[in-house]
Amino acid sequence: MFRKILIANRGEIAVRILRACRELGIRSVAVFSEVDRKSLHVRLADEAYPIGPAASGESYLRIDKLMDVARRAGCDALHPGYGFLAENPALPRACADAGVTFIGPSAEAMEALGSKTAGRQLARRSDVPSVPGTNDPIETLQQAQALIENIGLPVLLKAVAGGGGKGMRVVNRLSDLAAAFRDASSEAQNSFGDGRVYLEKYLVKPRHVEIQILADSHGRVVSLGERECSVQRRHQKVIEEAPSPLMTSDLRKKMGDAAVRLARAGGYTNAGTVEFLVDANLDFYFLEVNTRLQVEHPVTEQVTGLDLVKLQIAIAAGHRLPFAWETITPRGHAMEVRLYAEDPDNNFFPSPGKILSRHAPSGPGIRLDEGVYEGWTVPNDYDPLLSKLIAWGNSREETIARLRRSLEEYTVTGIKTNAALFRRILAEPEFVRGEIHTTWLDELLLRKHRAPTLEQGSEDAAAIGAAVWQAMQNAAASPTSSSGASEEVPSRWKLEGRKQQVDRTP
Repeated sequence: MFRKILIANRGEIAVRILRACRELGIRSVAVFSEVDRKSLHVRLADEAYPIGPAASGESYLRIDKLMDVARRAGCDALHPGYGFLAENPALPRACADAGVTFIGPSAEAMEALGSKTAGRQLARRSDVPSVPGTNDPIETLQQAQALIENIGLPVLLKAVAGGGGKGMRVVNRLSDLAAAFRDASSEAQNSFGDGRVYLEKYLVKPRHVEIQILADSHGRVVSLGERECSVQRRHQKVIEEAPSPLMTSDLRKKMGDAAVRLARAGGYTNAGTVEFLVDANLDFYFLEVNTRLQVEHPVTEQVTGLDLVKLQIAIAAGHRLPFAWETITPRGHAMEVRLYAEDPDNNFFPSPGKILSRHAPSGPGIRLDEGVYEGWTVPNDYDPLLSKLIAWGNSREETIARLRRSLEEYTVTGIKTNAALFRRILAEPEFVRGEIHTTWLDELLLRKHRAPTLEQGSEDAAAIGAAVWQAMQNAAASPTSSSGASEEVPSRWKLEGRKQQVDRTP
């Protein structure tokens, strides 16, 4: 087993990894930018090293600085977490050159599966169904137009090196293609340093279902079952659950077999996720492979009882997986929400600032993975993810009830969070019934801006009227009259009682 692991990340995922290291008796080494000096992962790590200013391009994305820390700290392994360099083949290559074990797949497997276009090519060679589209990056606008003539509209432009909804544009009309091509390419270049895009058929209202895989270096590849990730805002997942409400035992086996087949073909090792779209006929199509640990990995941990980070470390150290995937049976139901420092009422604008107070939920079936604490200042330089709130129950209904209860308990002051959005989602009948798809949340948010109904308008008018009446009563209850004589001030109890009478008046 390793002696010391460098955690090349920040926030809640860095905290998650270092806790696994501590349980395994492995020393953890953190890195931090100037604005992260007081972050929770820095406070909890055994050692911590500065790597530059706030800009990620000058700190967390600098492979040379990471390798320098690994050398100075005497690390024998590196865990990339997710985001930043986690899917960049240059990082495992640099680790190999430095004699540091990379806790993840090889650079070759990343290139074969992590690249969206190379992954599609491998999927077709492995007899894994994929969405109709291109196998290679699109070079020109004319090429894109010719492809659209063959597969028809709508289509989706996607970044070759993409992830997290970046570098994606839906094209519903041919006249929108030029702008979408330009914008997708520009965003991809800014986000990933690679402006190449490819094109695929846009499926209307599909489900997003992914398969968690593990593969050791001894030839064993296992599927740990699926996660439903259909609740998304602008292609970014916000709620994940396992098992999927859509799933049947037959579909689970077919998708699991396809994911394992693809991983074998790509020579994959360590943890990864094979993502699929599923249509109304339960036909599934390969979407992409995330060659890293997923943000939503706790959902799988809750229903399998496995620790994916510890398994990642064990696989990288050369250990064999101790189980076959046929022996993994999901137990109960788990659901995760991503709590961000953002304001849903202001177009989800980031809400950086100091956390003045907070209350973390607890109780039966509740888990909170987070990287914040009271008194810490949330920076404006990175993804605003604060915490991941995970609920487990014996059934989906119990899980939703526990998640609702824990969201009511969760409070943070000093910054805005999106907790109220999740309380609204969990109360929606369609969500409770599991009738969701990849554009369901976007459509729900659009409904928020529709004109109020007559009944809603009447309720608003009644509330306004009660407020005006209360203001008039407060004015009448002033301690002095116009003549200057003292008057008795009505008691608060009487005022509240009158207010209730008005509220009940037809």
